[in-house]
Amino acid sequence: MSARHAIVCGVDEAGRGPLAGPVYAAAVILGDGTRLDGLADSKALTAAAREALRQEIEAKALAWSVASASVAEIDAINILQATLLAMRRAVEQLSHVPGEVLIDGLHCPPLRYPARAVVRGDASVAEISAASILAKTARDRHMLDLDARYPEYGFARNKGYSTRDHIQALRRFGATPVHRRSFAPVREVVYSLF
Repeated sequence: MSARHAIVCGVDEAGRGPLAGPVYAAAVILGDGTRLDGLADSKALTAAAREALRQEIEAKALAWSVASASVAEIDAINILQATLLAMRRAVEQLSHVPGEVLIDGLHCPPLRYPARAVVRGDASVAEISAASILAKTARDRHMLDLDARYPEYGFARNKGYSTRDHIQALRRFGATPVHRRSFAPVREVVYSLF
């Protein structure tokens, strides 16, 4: 096996389900001998543990990249295609060429490199776990920025997900430019105004 084919890149996303904000993806190449204790699916970790691991991943990984697809892109091409677009962007931004790309889930974006989907890869492949953490922490930081712009929606708490308080705020204040109009709860609020 050549050195290039030994370079495994893990890819995962964050933010497919929320009603607001971009979808993020990260690509991580840990490289030979890089060990990170505590790697797991980002959703299984506390915010403090994710943040500590984010710093360690960014310091120790051979290469890493974070990318996103906008709300406008999500609404134009659907959430699955926007997720795949964010994943492709993350891989294309890497400073090292991967030999194989392992992607969490069922679908692979079109890439120039050999790629395969790994169901529950965030729990079984270290590179995917690391990517999960980078994508989640980057998106969470973005949602804190959006919370400062739109405080009535509680983005700091709900991260754009469909909580009861978020739905109530949508009904009371309407949709913002960062809400996904192609998602049913937002669409219902938007069209109820006409």
